[in-house]
Amino acid sequence: MIQVQSSAMIPQDILSTRYMSAKAIYADFGVDTEKIVKQLSNIPISLNCWQADDVQGFERKTSKGGGILATGTYPGAARTIEDVQNDAEFAFRFLPGKKKFNLHAIYGNFSEVHDRRDIEPEHFQIWVDWAKKLGIGLDFNPTLFSHEKAKDDLTLCHPDRSIRYYWIEHVKKSRSIATWIGNQLKKTCINNLWIPDGTKDDPIDRYRYRERLLNSLDEIYSEKIDLNYFRDSVEGKLFGLGIESFTAGSHEFYSNYTSAHPEIMLCLDMGHFHPTESVGDKISSHLVFEKEILLHVSRGVRWDSDHVPIWDDQLRNVMKEVVRSGKLNKVHLALDFFDATIHRIAAWIIGFQATQKALLGALLEPIKILKEFEDTLNYTGKLALLEEIKTLPVMDVWNYYCSTQKVPIGSSWMEQLKDYEKNVTSSRK
Repeated sequence: MIQVQSSAMIPQDILSTRYMSAKAIYADFGVDTEKIVKQLSNIPISLNCWQADDVQGFERKTSKGGGILATGTYPGAARTIEDVQNDAEFAFRFLPGKKKFNLHAIYGNFSEVHDRRDIEPEHFQIWVDWAKKLGIGLDFNPTLFSHEKAKDDLTLCHPDRSIRYYWIEHVKKSRSIATWIGNQLKKTCINNLWIPDGTKDDPIDRYRYRERLLNSLDEIYSEKIDLNYFRDSVEGKLFGLGIESFTAGSHEFYSNYTSAHPEIMLCLDMGHFHPTESVGDKISSHLVFEKEILLHVSRGVRWDSDHVPIWDDQLRNVMKEVVRSGKLNKVHLALDFFDATIHRIAAWIIGFQATQKALLGALLEPIKILKEFEDTLNYTGKLALLEEIKTLPVMDVWNYYCSTQKVPIGSSWMEQLKDYEKNVTSSRK
């Protein structure tokens, strides 16, 4: 059970006083906090459904595989679509700003065992109705793992043509469903493709794997879809469980593919690179050439372990690069992690709030002054100012932002989560 320490709400008069002080301090640097708070409230972040149930989904028959593993045995995982929706709605109480919800294809409303090539919009009507009720958007992902035809960690790259075409048909169905979702909600639905394809030991012929992947992708994306409420994206990876030596869909492969197909977005997952690589540095490199990118917010620890994002240097630096580029409206944000060592709803709240705090900090930078220093080669002034703004009262602006969004401030959400665990999730077997 969750153990919490009482955290009283900050009295309104103190909150207002501290915010007015912070507002004046930031104004001295040319930053309008009111404008920033309003801007932040309109930036959607997509919450990942698979955190609720450890990437199990609601197929009646599945087999694990494909580098997907949620570690931990914390009780109370969601067992039904209703559980996921209830848990998400509870989490939404503590998540300020605009939200979306991200679905995998295995989270449909399936009444019986079915073939993944046969998924239809009707299986996801329950999610569209729910999203309409809440006024949120949905994103979508084909599921090319946890299946007997993915047990070799090969799908779109498989030497067996029949297996490749099985998954090609599944992704095509996923695209059509994502298009339907977008049109139903009149909000952009991103259909993101990630595959587990790779090998545990060094392959003899990397080229053949990637040639098969290229041909599979060309077949999938040969069907042109109305982009009014729909986007495609492809997600690369460095390595995963069981594919430590070679990943066909690497960052370099998909970077080249999206360059050749500008209608398809590149997805940068923060956990899918070597620990010494800077994901933030890659953002501007791609935005110079590409119209939009998808950013999956995660936290890798030594490997792609999909830890819950926290307000750390890596996340802050990534959001700074997004904002400093001036292309924030070209970057789609989505959470991508799964942790069963802690309460799953808490993971949602912590990860979402950390992402927004990092984004707020980036928006509050006096970017105009910093860029003027850099453009005039005044590196001394730039460095001095960067050091000065590190201690500015960002949390006073954050607390004010939460209050404007009718979201509890501080860790008081843990008291309510404790009650929800006692009354709801603890009864799940």
